[in-house]
Amino acid sequence: MRSGWVGGTVLEQWTTVPRVGILSNVKAQSLLHERQVVAEDAFVELVVWQVPLPVPGSAHSFKYRLAFVVNGVCVLRYDNEAGKGDHKHVGQEEVPYQFTTPARLLADFWNDVDGWRS
Repeated sequence: MRSGWVGGTVLEQWTTVPRVGILSNVKAQSLLHERQVVAEDAFVELVVWQVPLPVPGSAHSFKYRLAFVVNGVCVLRYDNEAGKGDHKHVGQEEVPYQFTTPARLLADFWNDVDGWRS
C-alpha cells in the first residue's frame, strides 16, 4: 500500500500557502515517517520534515529521505543532504534531482521504485 498522500491532510499541508509571520522558535515538523514492506525482501522508508529554513543547497522548506532497500542494501534514495541539495542515489551513482513539489517528489520516487522492481 502506498502512502495516502493524494487527497490527504498531509498533502494539503504541503500545498497550502502558509500565513506570513515570524516565529523564531519554530523547529522542524515531521510530516511523514513510515516504512512500507513492498516485497518479502524489500521495503521503502519515507521520511519528510518541514523545516523553518531551506536546507543549504535546496530552495524549499522540506528536508526528506526516501529510500528503497532490497536484501538489506539501499538501491535507491532521494534526499537533500545539507550542502549537496536535492539529489538521488541510484545504485552507486549519485545524480541531481530537480525538486518541484512534494507530490511530484513522491510520484518520482514511486515511479523509480516501480522501475527497479520490474
